[in-house]
Amino acid sequence: MIPQRKRNAIRQRVHDRIRAKLEGTTERPRLNVYRSLNHIYVQVIDDSQGVTLVSASTVQAKIKTGGNVAAAKEVGKLVAERAQEKGIKKVVFDRGGYLYHGRIKALADAARESGLEF
Repeated sequence: MIPQRKRNAIRQRVHDRIRAKLEGTTERPRLNVYRSLNHIYVQVIDDSQGVTLVSASTVQAKIKTGGNVAAAKEVGKLVAERAQEKGIKKVVFDRGGYLYHGRIKALADAARESGLEF
């Protein structure tokens, strides 16, 4: 089993590779995901201006347990609603170096179902 510190360093390297290829613009901002053991955090970022446009997390949403798929779905719906209120329809998905399954996939699917395009 890989120690947690090394696993996070590997994730960070993967994320750096992803970020070299992805960039959020004003027309199509970046939907960034950070997953911790107990919570999940999402931001919609305009990299050209260096500004966070919309954010959502299990901490803000007052969800009791944020480390499960159901909580990730709630946060996905919440961020999509907030983005559409600001007039954002299309985004670029940044999985943050995490594998695209489990909570990350649930969040992305919920955001798509709620109207975000990516």
